[in-house]
Amino acid sequence: MNTIPNRQVICETLLELAKDDRDIMVLTSDSRGSAAMAPFAKAYPEQFVEVGIAEQNIVGISAGLAHSGKKPFVTSPACFLSMRSIEQIKVDVAYSGTNVKLVGISGGISYGALGMSHHSVQDLAVARAIPGLAVMMPADRHETKRMTEALVMHDGGVYVRIGRNAVEDVYETDDFEFVIGKAVMMRDGSDLTIIAAGETVRIALDAHEALKEAGVSCRVINMHTIKPLDEEAILSAARETGHLITVEEHSVLGGLGAAVAEVVVQNKPVPMRILGIPDEPAIAGKTAEVFRHYGLTADRIKQIALEMLGRQKR
Repeated sequence: MNTIPNRQVICETLLELAKDDRDIMVLTSDSRGSAAMAPFAKAYPEQFVEVGIAEQNIVGISAGLAHSGKKPFVTSPACFLSMRSIEQIKVDVAYSGTNVKLVGISGGISYGALGMSHHSVQDLAVARAIPGLAVMMPADRHETKRMTEALVMHDGGVYVRIGRNAVEDVYETDDFEFVIGKAVMMRDGSDLTIIAAGETVRIALDAHEALKEAGVSCRVINMHTIKPLDEEAILSAARETGHLITVEEHSVLGGLGAAVAEVVVQNKPVPMRILGIPDEPAIAGKTAEVFRHYGLTADRIKQIALEMLGRQKR
């Protein structure tokens, strides 16, 4: 059972890369502890900036650093980074074309018990609507490592969302290449496709196993990059499997499901279901409790898949 959260992996990866790349900078908004960046601050104090609780300022400062040739990584709670500083993200990062990596930590419903003020289930919708801003969600610690390495080499603004707690591995090792904008087929299948991102990839894989036992051949796609979206992977799944289910730790409005639907409806309409948080303030509770409440589980995905395929009554 994995006990290493993705935020710790980002710190460890940047620590290693910063040995040879002094342009790497880390900025936190009174969040070095929650972002697991204290080791980086200790090892490279000259490459670390503590801004305090000032999310708008942290984005502006990071944009200035990028203009001077630095490679800033902003690590701040997703709920505040994506909402309080959205104008600075739009103008200082995206519109200005600065090389800033915005890492929203404790995203989705990671702060489950703290309720709507700390939930971050609108961030993907907002971020992907901003021209010039890429949007990503790694599925586990292995993909987080490879993604971080790719981000250091990537020139441009990116919004990354990760959760707070450790998640179960979906990859056995980190011996693979992470390609921005290229989805990963985790399992192949011919009857139906589940498309997931971030922590829901594990749920999709569990649903694959449950459906396999029920005689359903299910494809699973890890759409780690929400923007730029891998449209070919989506259209191939639509053509070859005929049914799509998207699963996300986000509002059903404007997130992964909406992005996939926009591609499908204009090119290859097929039966599709979008699973996520409904248009309401998400309940407060532990992450697993919230997931169960909204049907973000392998059992619920299995039920929906069987209904779509006409193998179970509604």
